[in-house]
Amino acid sequence: MDAKNLIERVKEDKVKFISLQFSDVTGAVKSVDMPVRHLEDTLKDGAWFDGSSVEGFARIQESDMRLILDPDTYAVLPWSAEDSKRARVFCDIHMPNGDPFEGDPRGTLKRQLKRLEEKGWTYNIGPEPEFFLFKGENGHGVHPVPHDTGGYFDFSSFDEAVVVRTALMDALDAMGLDVEVGHHEVALGQHEIDFRFADALKTADNVLTLKYTVKAIAAQHGLTASFMPKPVFGINGSGMHCHQSLFDSNGENLFFDKTDEAHLSKTAYSFIAGQLNHARALAAVVAPTVNSYKRLVPGYEAPVYIGWAQQNRSALIRIPRYTEGRDKAVRAELRFPDPSANPYLAFTVMLAAALDGIEKNLEAPKPLNNINLYHLDAKERKKLGVKELPGSLAEALTELEKDALLKSALGETTYDALLRAKWEEWDEFRLRVSDYEIERYLETA
Repeated sequence: MDAKNLIERVKEDKVKFISLQFSDVTGAVKSVDMPVRHLEDTLKDGAWFDGSSVEGFARIQESDMRLILDPDTYAVLPWSAEDSKRARVFCDIHMPNGDPFEGDPRGTLKRQLKRLEEKGWTYNIGPEPEFFLFKGENGHGVHPVPHDTGGYFDFSSFDEAVVVRTALMDALDAMGLDVEVGHHEVALGQHEIDFRFADALKTADNVLTLKYTVKAIAAQHGLTASFMPKPVFGINGSGMHCHQSLFDSNGENLFFDKTDEAHLSKTAYSFIAGQLNHARALAAVVAPTVNSYKRLVPGYEAPVYIGWAQQNRSALIRIPRYTEGRDKAVRAELRFPDPSANPYLAFTVMLAAALDGIEKNLEAPKPLNNINLYHLDAKERKKLGVKELPGSLAEALTELEKDALLKSALGETTYDALLRAKWEEWDEFRLRVSDYEIERYLETA
């Protein structure tokens, strides 16, 4: 969509305010709202803002930055009031001299995708973000209460969970996401809404859209929506499994090879090998919070051990079952990202690791088919050459610091900002006294 068409659409939709949106380095959505009368000028000149107040952006002495609108990301916010209707447009961040800002997460992903453009390839991702709905009066408390009592794929003809999830799917469709399915997940109060795969940039935009749309609609129903990886002890956490594939300029799936037993091409095997090789450092970006490592533990379907397999859900990368004639559906599912990740940065490092495997012609290790990795002891895993993901955010950050390839993919500015924010998060956690410590040690120590 060009600028002229955007202006016409805004008039047709009777929009009164435009939210110019972008994300900080942690993935939080930031927004600058403006009356629609300024849209035409802003499309030409951009919108200036103070970058020094945004996590990972400019220092105070170089704070002026400019938002450049991407008209293709226009969508009306379905929960806005009719008499003050709002729409959003995602933006790229530029410096005063017109250069793209190197610390812009969206720009970081776009730089990585240029490597694919040179090959004529497209990186497609279909994410599966999970989330919890908690009762409103408890949602902000220390111990949140799940909104319903349903289980995995449970059906009921009418209950509050179905009503809310239907409203969420309607809103997401209105925002331009091609919603495929929505269902109850394993844990109480846990849900998943899947939307159709798209190229990595559009998918990252869609993940941010889904997160704030879910939160807005849930709030209208008096609920709190949370994408926290492990909000409740003792039940499953929330992941964001990512189904990945590469397509060429003719629309052919580069992962498919009909002569291979697993229907995977050499490109697919090297793609898998690259991501497994960098998995321990990838963790710092795709599972980037202290809480992420409360999810990545044995026993709750989350992957812990570094390996790949066909259908085996205990492996880090899973190859879904092939259906005859569905060549374009062959894909690799990366199972350890979670929805607390900044999707722009997560997809950047996922692609960088995969391309490293392809460009070096790495060979994937043997698949871990028919092996439940959770049932193997340390000696058995060592015999198979199976390594583990980091056990904490601090361990993951240390791995990222040693991975020159991923650091280069993020770029110096983005990498430094991310490391600074995440080490601060770790230090805050390390110094905080938890409920567990009080219960365990207060009277016994």
